[in-house]
Amino acid sequence: MLSKTSFKTPIGQLYLIADQQILLAAGFSGFDDLIPRLSPADSVREIEQITEIPVISELISDYFRGDTSSLNSIKVRQPGAPFYQSVWKEMRKIPVGKTWSYSELAKRAGSAGAVRAVGTACSTNLIAAIVPCHRIVKSGGSLGNYAYGVEVKEWLLKHEGAL
Repeated sequence: MLSKTSFKTPIGQLYLIADQQILLAAGFSGFDDLIPRLSPADSVREIEQITEIPVISELISDYFRGDTSSLNSIKVRQPGAPFYQSVWKEMRKIPVGKTWSYSELAKRAGSAGAVRAVGTACSTNLIAAIVPCHRIVKSGGSLGNYAYGVEVKEWLLKHEGAL
């Protein structure tokens, strides 16, 4: 059985879905946005509402209280093609307080020419903030887009000391 919870953050309600200690989804738009995007196997599993997901909720709370490295300890799993998986894996290596360009991330993920595919991997990332697609910016340094709004991206980057 999967678990789901939500809690208030300085930038809105954050919704979480987990399989025990593995985070499957996190986002600011609600469960109706997250559940259909789970893997086919996970999307048909029963989901129970709980007040908090042990360890995961605590680490995310720590992040919003100022321990910006706490998210690194959260285990994650999301569906996606092998290249997307490598993009998300590399994305988690971006140091807190730093940003990478889409092209730099494409190089690090093993395909320097796949800048558009990196953009798609960012836009389909199911585990917002924990898999830090907000740390990806345009080559010129402008913030670019963010699924939950540029204001949320800007807040996260300021919170982490990147802006």
